[in-house]
Amino acid sequence: MEDGTVIMTSINRAYAAPGSLLDLFLESFRLGEDTAHLVDHVLIVAVDPGALQRCRSVHRHCYLLRRSPGAVDYSDEKHFMTKDYLDMMWGRNRFQQTILELGFNFLFTDIDIMWFRNPLRHIAITSDIAIASDVFNGDPESMGNLPNGGFLYVRAANRTVDFYRRWRRARQRFPEGSNEQEILGRAQGELSRLAGVRMQFLDTAHCGGFCQLSGDMGRVCTLHANCCTGLANKVHDLRNVLKDWRNYTAAAPEDRRRGGFRWTRPGRCIH
Repeated sequence: MEDGTVIMTSINRAYAAPGSLLDLFLESFRLGEDTAHLVDHVLIVAVDPGALQRCRSVHRHCYLLRRSPGAVDYSDEKHFMTKDYLDMMWGRNRFQQTILELGFNFLFTDIDIMWFRNPLRHIAITSDIAIASDVFNGDPESMGNLPNGGFLYVRAANRTVDFYRRWRRARQRFPEGSNEQEILGRAQGELSRLAGVRMQFLDTAHCGGFCQLSGDMGRVCTLHANCCTGLANKVHDLRNVLKDWRNYTAAAPEDRRRGGFRWTRPGRCIH
């Protein structure tokens, strides 16, 4: 973008398959309100050649993140909190740091996030880091919020690079098997203070998900299939999300202003 911001997401072969998360993600931009142009600023990072090939068939900006020899094969679905999943998440974390070191701001979005309005309008210009919350406590500066690294804006600066370095080093202080989001949630106050960065936690009314589902379609910008495991479960419930959004946008303006539209309960993800 003009301010040096790139929107990024990452996929493997399983997420990129026809009818899977990549197709739903791109469809949400087409269905959203004034979001179609944002696709031009989306960089899709493929973690295996199969995902890259599929990406190039549906999108302009695709990049292959090459594995070092002997590294884990990320092409198949990685189940939550397995060793391969953790390796993939920490590898993503290091790649994000590289983007900052290159001088670009980034807005990272998981591929299982649907985009319906531009969320950048809710990120304060004074924020170095803006991150979604699984559960938002009402205070955007409270370190008591539960962060979700699946939706994360970071402004390129020496202090944010330092934040990332400290974040990665903090891994050594926590039990083996901790993911990057868990460590951030427990150390975010210390990390932000030592690096001198200002963190903003985004209201789930605007950038929400299945953990704390927004009840107002008139305010929602993005919706994340969080608090959910299993690729098939995410795909099933996100299809319902897109169906609900189509019904909402097809309604007469006076009906939309009156409200009363609700998301279908994510039945496979939330029990």
